[in-house]
Amino acid sequence: MEPLVSILIPAYNAERWIADTLNSAINQTWPRKEIIVVDDGSRDGTLHVAQRFASGQVSVTSQPNQGAAAARNKALSLAQGDFIQWLDADDLLSMDKVASQMAVLQKESCANLLLSSPWGRFRFRPNRTRFTPSALWCDLSPTDWLVRKLGENLFMQTASWLVSRELAIAAGPWDTRLLGDDDGEYFCRVLLKSQGVRFVPEGKVFYRITGASSLSFIGTSNRKLDAQFLSIQLYLKYLRSLEESERVRGTCLKFLQRWLIYFYPERSDIVEQLHELASSLGGRLETPRLSWKYSWLQKAFGWKAAKRAQLCYNNSKSMFLSSLDNACHAIEKRILT
Repeated sequence: MEPLVSILIPAYNAERWIADTLNSAINQTWPRKEIIVVDDGSRDGTLHVAQRFASGQVSVTSQPNQGAAAARNKALSLAQGDFIQWLDADDLLSMDKVASQMAVLQKESCANLLLSSPWGRFRFRPNRTRFTPSALWCDLSPTDWLVRKLGENLFMQTASWLVSRELAIAAGPWDTRLLGDDDGEYFCRVLLKSQGVRFVPEGKVFYRITGASSLSFIGTSNRKLDAQFLSIQLYLKYLRSLEESERVRGTCLKFLQRWLIYFYPERSDIVEQLHELASSLGGRLETPRLSWKYSWLQKAFGWKAAKRAQLCYNNSKSMFLSSLDNACHAIEKRILT
């Protein structure tokens, strides 16, 4: 009998997208699968839409709002699969995503191998998804993967991974303290328990850009800044547990320098701790600099005003691009019908 793959979908206020997401899960060419949706106290019609798909293959449950990590833990507790495919409620999988990765696992016969795949960003039109390779799109050891991730500020999208049940159990539950980077921290722990990453280029993941509504969006939220600082400390801990060397310390310093601007100057408490971390690594952090577009604002009106302007500009740009893409999507649909 073929191994069972559990496709786990945490959902919150995803009424607009979840039908497409569920269809992409149901249409996976891998024959033996279960799909579990956990609605995390949505305030829109997400639960109602998901329940329309309920069947012997698709189960839908709900819980009071507790956050994405808690919803993922709930989904994992219900899963019966030999392998776990995570899928956010607004993203899509290519039809052969799971099957292409399972083919590699069956050939390797190794439960401790972690599988990744290509992923690209889109807004409303999946056919316009851009797949831009990064230094993580290859086979890597756990140490080399983390060095590249931290040193070049890279990541793999949540749904790009396929994880064995053994690895999922060894890694432990998702950390509910993390509000926006729970997936990055979780897969670092999975990586530490693995023998390495095998990149499978055939299966693809379509990652929807949702702007300020995205879980990964930090903005000016102190709760999210605190959670992000916690994940930064955990990343350093995980990498240094694998290797304590000059290249690792240099990578950690680059990582701290890159993130310093998110906390500077508003969160002086975290800024001070980042400097202490840098000192413990044998280095020091430079005062962050804004891009030329905002440096003059910083000189004239101060850091807070400049960062606020940058945030407003980026949000406005994202909203404009989303509106434009949505309009193009509506026109294409009208032409096709």
